[in-house]
Amino acid sequence: MPDLWLPLLVFAVTSTMTPGPNNVMLTASGATFGFRRTLPHMLGISLGFPAMVLAVGLGLGGVFVAVPAVHEVLKYAGAAYLLWLSWRIARAWRKETEGSAARPMTFLEAALFQWVNPKAWMIAVGSVAAYTSVEGNVWVEIGFIVVIFLVVCLPSTMAWAGFGVAIGRLLRSDRLLRVFNVTMALLLVASIVPIFVQH
Repeated sequence: MPDLWLPLLVFAVTSTMTPGPNNVMLTASGATFGFRRTLPHMLGISLGFPAMVLAVGLGLGGVFVAVPAVHEVLKYAGAAYLLWLSWRIARAWRKETEGSAARPMTFLEAALFQWVNPKAWMIAVGSVAAYTSVEGNVWVEIGFIVVIFLVVCLPSTMAWAGFGVAIGRLLRSDRLLRVFNVTMALLLVASIVPIFVQH
């Protein structure tokens, strides 16, 4: 396992920093609500995803092999939830933030979102498959993977939320912010497409 820590670190950094549903939503939230109000969202991803990796490593991934219908249900539920989140992002802008109509994602919502996030599933299953071995100690190997993602996820989420904050400062009018959020919502919808065209 020690010889795999650097490749695993590179995998974790690249997979969490590349665009995906989490990062699109963090960017939109940072632009609309600011860094401080997006913190629960960042923490929900940063703790929720490693918890998911732990569950996959301890056998949940085998459920998909044994009962493929579970994967199908999750796939469609995830797509439906992403569409709903896209609609929510498209409708969020500064004027609404003063009332109750718009709000950033909570810690629990962000943590639970990982379970219907297609990219999160691909990363979790991929990391467990690639960085564990038949002859190794499963607890040590899975624990190592979880620690790497715990270390990497928070800086990644902070970078994307910070990117959103920087964009939000450039978008001084509500109209421009609305155009940006609609664009982010469309990108989130586009992230669903690969789920259905890969088969």
